[in-house]
Amino acid sequence: MNRCWQDHCRQTIMIRSIFLFLDRTYVLQNSLLPSIWDTGLELFRVHIVSDAAVQKRTVDGILEQIELERNGETIDRSLLRSLLGMLSDLQVYKESFEERFLSETNRLYAAEGQRLMQERDVPEYLHHVARRLDEENERVVSYLDQSTQKPLISCVEKQLLGEHMTAILQKGLTVLLDENRVTELTLLYQLFSKVKGGHPILLQFWRDYIKSFGGEIVCTPEKDKDMVQELLDFKDRMDNVALSCFARNESFINAMKEAFEAFINKRPNKPAELIAKYVDSKLRAGNKEATEEELERILDKIMIIFRFIHGKDVFEAFYKKDLAKRLLVGKSASVDAEKSMLSKLKHECGAAFTSKLEGMFKDMELSKDIMIQFKQYMQNQSDPSNIELTVNILTMGYWPSYTPMEVHLPPEMVKLQEVFKLFYLGKHSGRKLQWQPTLGHSVLKAEFKEGKKELQVSLFQTLVLLMFNEGEEFSLDEILVATGIAEGELNRTLQSLACGKARVLNKHPRGKDVEEGDRFNFNNDFKHKLFRIKINQIQMKETVEEQVSTTERVFQDRQYQIDAAVVRIMKMRKTLSHNLLVSELYNQLKFPVKPGDLKKRIESLIDRDYMERDKETPNQYHYVA
Repeated sequence: MNRCWQDHCRQTIMIRSIFLFLDRTYVLQNSLLPSIWDTGLELFRVHIVSDAAVQKRTVDGILEQIELERNGETIDRSLLRSLLGMLSDLQVYKESFEERFLSETNRLYAAEGQRLMQERDVPEYLHHVARRLDEENERVVSYLDQSTQKPLISCVEKQLLGEHMTAILQKGLTVLLDENRVTELTLLYQLFSKVKGGHPILLQFWRDYIKSFGGEIVCTPEKDKDMVQELLDFKDRMDNVALSCFARNESFINAMKEAFEAFINKRPNKPAELIAKYVDSKLRAGNKEATEEELERILDKIMIIFRFIHGKDVFEAFYKKDLAKRLLVGKSASVDAEKSMLSKLKHECGAAFTSKLEGMFKDMELSKDIMIQFKQYMQNQSDPSNIELTVNILTMGYWPSYTPMEVHLPPEMVKLQEVFKLFYLGKHSGRKLQWQPTLGHSVLKAEFKEGKKELQVSLFQTLVLLMFNEGEEFSLDEILVATGIAEGELNRTLQSLACGKARVLNKHPRGKDVEEGDRFNFNNDFKHKLFRIKINQIQMKETVEEQVSTTERVFQDRQYQIDAAVVRIMKMRKTLSHNLLVSELYNQLKFPVKPGDLKKRIESLIDRDYMERDKETPNQYHYVA
C-alpha cells in the first residue's frame, strides 16, 4: 500500500511538472477546476482508499503495528508516518483511522488498568502510568496526527487514572506518606492534576490521613512523653510534602492546618499542658543540645503547633508554673530566649495573655534593685548580720499560688526577716509580706575532715543540717519536731542528704528510704572533688494532684471569664434571647466551652440577680442594673 501511494505521488508530481504551465495559469484562473495534485489525490481516494477491503486492511495493519509497539516490540515508524500522512492528505484520517484507533486504545488501557491495579503496588503503578503517557506523547510526535493528541492522552488518563483514583489512594497514599516517598508523592500529585476531580479526592484523603495519624499521637496516653516531639516531626514531614510534592498548593496547606487543629483538640487540655512542659525542657539551663539559633527555631515550630490549640489558658497556667521555677531557682538557659518566647506569645495571643508572665520578669528585676538598696541599708545598721540575705518579692497576682508552710527558722534568720520587713514596709506602706519557705535556698559553709566545703541546699535542707551544730545525732521524730517541716517533705529532704550522691549525713540503719525510727548523724568523712557542692532536693514527680489543681484553677478562671462576658453582653444589649446570647459568647470566648457549661453560668447569674428571665418568654433574658 505504501509503495503504491509513493508511486502515485511520484507520478502525480511528474505529471504536474509536465503540465506546470497549465497548472499555474489556466487552473488558477478557473476557480472551479481542481489543481493537478488535488485531482491526483481525489482519483487515489475514489479508486483505491475508498475500497472497503483496501481501507480495512490498511487500517488493520496500522493498528496491529501500534499494538506491537505498545507491547514493547520495535516497528518501522517511518512506514506508519507515511501511511497516516496519506490518510491525512486524503482527508479520511478521522473517520477511517482515528475513531477505531481511540476505541482500541480505550479497550487496551481499560484491561491494562484493571490488571495492573491487582498485580502491582501503587508506586510501581504510578511510574507505569507516567511511562505510558510519555510513550503516547512520543507516538503523536513520531507518526500520529497532531489532532489525535488531546483525545488520545485523555483516554489514557481516564482508563489508567480516572477509573482507579479511589483505589490508588486507598491502597497507597498511607504507605507513601508513612515512608515519606517524596518522588512518588510528587508523581501522584502531578498525575492527579491531569484528571478531572483528581485534586479534590487527593485533598480529602490527605486531610483524613493527617487526622488519623495525628489523632493517634494525641489520643494515646502512653505516647504522652514524646507527644510534642512527635507532633513537631509529623508537622515537619507534612510541611515538606505540601511544599515539595504538592507544589505549595494553597488548598493542601489550608487542609493540613484544618486537620491539625481538628485532631490536636480531640483531647482537650493535655496537648496544651505537654507543650508548656516541652518549652520548659528547652528553656531550662542544662539543655545543652541546642545553640541559640536552634533554640529559636524550635520555639518557632512550637508556636505553629500552639496556634492550633483552643484552650490556650491551660498552656498559660502550666507555662507560668514552670517559668516561676526557672526564674526563682535561676535555672533559665538564657534570658534572651525567655524574652523571645514571651514576645512570640504576646504576638500570638495579645498583651492580656502575657501580662502576668511579663509581671513575673518585672518582679525579678525590681527584686534586684530592692536588694541593692537593702545591702546599703544593712551596712548602715549598728548590728550587721553575718548572714547575707537575698529576697525575691513576688506580686501575688502574677505568680502561681503556693501553699504557705510554717517552719521553725533559726533565730538569726527570723531576726533578718524582721529587719527586711521593717526596711521594705518602710518604703511601701500598706503592703503585706508572706514568706514562702518552700521556695528558699541557701549556701552553707561546712567543715569535714577533708577540709572546708560549701553546700548549695534548699531552705528545708538548711534547717536539717543546722541542727547538727547543736548535737551529734538525732532521730527522725526529733528533727520533725525541731524543724516543723511537714512529714512527707522532711522525708524527701533527709533522703537527699543521707541517701543521695552527696551523703553529708549518715542514716542508721542504712537504706534507700527514710523510715520511722531512723537515726541520723553528721558524716565527718564526707569527700567530694568540688569545693561547692549542689545537693539537689529529691524532686517529687509532679503529682497528679498538682496537675489536677492547675487544671482546676484554669476551669475556675474560665467560669469567671464566662460570667464577665455574659454581664458585658447583657449590659450592652439589655434584652437578649438565649440563642443569641450563646452565639455572642462563642464569638467572645477564647477557649472551647460546652453549651451545658454556658447554661449553668447563666443560671448562676440569674440566681445572683445580675439578670432575669422574661416572664412571658422564658427563653428571653433581661439585664438587671
